[in-house]
Amino acid sequence: MNPKPDYNRLYEYAEEQAGYFTAAQAHEAGFSWERLSNSVKSGKFLRIAAGVYRLSQFPRHPHEDLFYTWLSVGSNSVISHESALAYYDLSDELPAEIHIIIPRTASRRREKIRLHTNQLAPDEVTTQGGLRVTTVARTIADVAASGLAEELIKQAIREALQKDLVSQNELFSQA
Repeated sequence: MNPKPDYNRLYEYAEEQAGYFTAAQAHEAGFSWERLSNSVKSGKFLRIAAGVYRLSQFPRHPHEDLFYTWLSVGSNSVISHESALAYYDLSDELPAEIHIIIPRTASRRREKIRLHTNQLAPDEVTTQGGLRVTTVARTIADVAASGLAEELIKQAIREALQKDLVSQNELFSQA
């Protein structure tokens, strides 16, 4: 017998993730696949991508593409590189792909997603509005190492310092 669905538990997952949740999280909250599907049909949930949903009462997030991509790859992954720059609004660069660091050595190819495999120290990751993203200092170090245009890196550093998102010492420690 399936447990009774716990809407409060599902809401807690979604609230921490800008209204988004995974099918696995719904299942943990007691939602059968049939109940999940019926909730989509009734308009309570919106199916955003394969295995990723949003509670319909939550407003759309300005970075929803980052949220549902991050959740579809796995909540242990981290938004990084040019995607993190865009999230922090530190550059005019508009990435054509979403950059994500995953905590394993083998990557899976996905359209419009650039997966990077790296080990991140705990102090190189932060949670911003429910989204796991590399810190500003790590982000700038990653884009510099990946060959982003020098003028965009300089812009990101200027913006980060002006917005007080990072200190010079933090930038130097990542170099």
